Amino acid sequence: MKKLLLATAAMFCLSGAVHASDLPEDVAPASVSVVDPYDWTGFYLGLQAGYGWSQVDQPRGPIGGPFTTPQPDADGDGWLGGAHVGYNHQFDAILVGLEADIEWTNVEGDDGGGGGLTDAFEFEWMGSVRARLGYAFERFLAYGTGGYAFMHGTSSNNLGASDSATFHGWTAGVGGEYAIGERVSVRAEYRYTDFASETMVIPVPGYGEKIDPDLHSVRLGFSYRF
Repeated sequence: MKKLLLATAAMFCLSGAVHASDLPEDVAPASVSVVDPYDWTGFYLGLQAGYGWSQVDQPRGPIGGPFTTPQPDADGDGWLGGAHVGYNHQFDAILVGLEADIEWTNVEGDDGGGGGLTDAFEFEWMGSVRARLGYAFERFLAYGTGGYAFMHGTSSNNLGASDSATFHGWTAGVGGEYAIGERVSVRAEYRYTDFASETMVIPVPGYGEKIDPDLHSVRLGFSYRF
């Protein structure tokens, strides 16, 4: 009886070995794919376009001041668009970066006229150099931005007289950016910009204005990463 049991066990072992040898040699364990986290680090450049709403205080006075005669603001609105370039560095989920941009605009408004004169102000072009601080949720980035801003603008009246100046100030805002590929991202951003006042001399009929402009703006854009 013992011999019969040993023979039966041997036959089962031999059968299992034969079936195992029939398996294809290229059968391998199922592979598990691993997705690398998105990294925002690197240089980038891009384009943006948007819309702006300005408020322009412009008290009037004799050439050389003082500017004691109030008049309505030359508030306006219009389109803006340009290009940006920057660099990001990501530490875990925290992002720090530096960005610069340059834009051309047709943001313009006037005071509606008064006393036979209509005074207007136009934002011609502007730019900024800003820091960025953000938090990355993989491919989505929420960020704040702020820094130095500059703008070239022209004050004019309906008699054809005008004066231009470059204004300096600061800008700050918030935005969101989403990576739609390994190299391309899209963004939406809001910024407020406050420029320091400049004195404008209007030669005809002969007076000065203390132009104090600021701007609310929204932008959409895209960036290409290197």
